[in-house]
Amino acid sequence: MNFSGIKFSVTLALFLLSGFVLNNCVVAQHSTNAATSTSTTEEYKAENPGWLVNLDDAYAISKKTGKPIMANFTGSDWCGWCKRLTASVFSKPEFQSWAEKNVVLLELDFPRRKQIPSNIQQQNFNLQRAFQVTGYPTVWVFNVTKDDATNQYSLEALGKTGYMASVEEFIAGVEQMLKK
Repeated sequence: MNFSGIKFSVTLALFLLSGFVLNNCVVAQHSTNAATSTSTTEEYKAENPGWLVNLDDAYAISKKTGKPIMANFTGSDWCGWCKRLTASVFSKPEFQSWAEKNVVLLELDFPRRKQIPSNIQQQNFNLQRAFQVTGYPTVWVFNVTKDDATNQYSLEALGKTGYMASVEEFIAGVEQMLKK
């Protein structure tokens, strides 16, 4: 199912509240127990260099630059097609150069063998539900606005794609979404 060009809004106030509470719990646990192995958001990095993991960070850059967000829903440590997409597209200098000029990169990971911070995990699940992602890899391109008074995001979906075998094919598909 393709939602290209369809505008929709998603209320993420509960997500923001739960993320704030969960993040504070993780930080509090980390500070009270030096032996804890739970990583905080600051320590957690995307599998792909140059990608962000936090929607708030991606939103701030998107707002500042006017670029849409390109979100990669992935299972980085178990999804074969996700690994192929990274190898054939995301790791290539041509893609990285294009992305730097055109989009804000956001990685939404659903790993099976590694832990990610609970606030990021909740964020990823909320965005997965909002975009109705049922398989990996799924890449959504969208614009986002935020109502500062309510801390609610509104998402404008520009389009989605999945695995593509080449940088050229992938970029051409995303550029079609950006032109709409």
